[in-house]
Amino acid sequence: MKRKRVFIDSNVIISSLISETGASHILLNNPELELFVTDKSVEEMEEVADRLSLSKKKLKNLIKMKFKAIKLGEFKQDIENYVLDADDAFILAGSKKARARFLISYNTRHFKADKIAQDLKIVVLTPAQFLQYLRSLQ
Repeated sequence: MKRKRVFIDSNVIISSLISETGASHILLNNPELELFVTDKSVEEMEEVADRLSLSKKKLKNLIKMKFKAIKLGEFKQDIENYVLDADDAFILAGSKKARARFLISYNTRHFKADKIAQDLKIVVLTPAQFLQYLRSLQ
């Protein structure tokens, strides 16, 4: 079975480091998923890890073992038409560059999910919603 291409927002990864029992942790340990993150997200997570006194070593190991990091570089500004906060545009740009079918985030309200699904064919879901979707396939 082909693995599902899934872009993971940094807030989901940080959450998985904080709790080993939550939906984020379960998702990141699902072998049926091909997980993606951007280089910019990695930088952002390192700053958050410092602020929250989380292990940067644990974060780096998690990213190295579970993710393919996308080098984002420049992206078209029209991607900003799909987000409510321009600072989140790189997340959607990373999803698009990774050719991900899903974007998983705790901040789904920051994205124009219907427009993204219609135009870019990417489904924006929370970790719990995505787990529910995966269970519905079994």
